[in-house]
Amino acid sequence: MKHCLVVDDSSVIRKVARRILEGFGFQVGEAGDGRQALDICLQAMPDAILLDWNMPVMDGFEFLTQLRQVPDGDKPKVVFCTTENDVAHIARALRAGANEYIMKPFDKDIVEAKFQEVGLI
Repeated sequence: MKHCLVVDDSSVIRKVARRILEGFGFQVGEAGDGRQALDICLQAMPDAILLDWNMPVMDGFEFLTQLRQVPDGDKPKVVFCTTENDVAHIARALRAGANEYIMKPFDKDIVEAKFQEVGLI
């Protein structure tokens, strides 16, 4: 079973994402900020990460930058899921190693399409 880590400071977003991803057969873990997410990844690297941009402690961009530098940090498919929708943010995320980008609010169909594009489902 594939494992997806949902990283968002909103418990509501994490809950919605969990329901969607479990429906696709993922085992789902959660983190409320980038620091927690990095700690989880250092213990057991997930197959996928659904990542918010704006979070306390460590934001999504900083998390992604650090993730891609650790052993096996290049393995997870990272899908940013954020309200940041300008081209500069999207380009910056992709240059840092994001595989795809989802805009909030999202639904099951959007998540399914993006996860299919990166080969997760």
